[in-house]
Amino acid sequence: MKRSPLALIVVAFVVALMLYVGYHHARPSGLAIAPRLTTSSLAPDFSLQSLEGQTLRLSDLRGKAVLLNFWATWCGPCKIEMPWFVELQNQYAAQGLQIVGIAMDDASKEDISKFAKDMGVNYPILIGKEAVGNEYGGVPALPETFLIGRDGKIVDKILGLRGKAELEDAIKKALDTRAATSQASAEPMKASN
Repeated sequence: MKRSPLALIVVAFVVALMLYVGYHHARPSGLAIAPRLTTSSLAPDFSLQSLEGQTLRLSDLRGKAVLLNFWATWCGPCKIEMPWFVELQNQYAAQGLQIVGIAMDDASKEDISKFAKDMGVNYPILIGKEAVGNEYGGVPALPETFLIGRDGKIVDKILGLRGKAELEDAIKKALDTRAATSQASAEPMKASN
């Protein structure tokens, strides 16, 4: 039996159309694609629960340099860099660094907590939500790390595993930023008449 080239084209078109429609309907509705974050962009604020059940907002850390690390328990490169984060938190905390981990996996809170304890984590671990990941550009791969200056602006973004020295250089950039001043204190004083 000989097949018509036109029939094959029609079948290929129908399959492609079904894949396209299926992909777009499977995506969560109502989520806008986040704008591409660049250095000097204000880091999107969020409110997430820690492993201890406390709520942490990124804006609560304004005035500190923040290393924000998206990771997962199944992520091999994440396991390599976590001991570096422990060391860097110890080394730079007194200068104003706060490392924050956001667990982006489906493991239970108990499993994430056990994993963090086994790794000796000395910084807050938050339970991630897809909406927060989307605000940070969708977090296309893990680990993904954002360095946020004292003013709340992104100073660097590291996708994947990089060396400890590169992380340390990015931390120093974040620590060198100045905290944002309030609008009132930033305006020059006006002379009274």
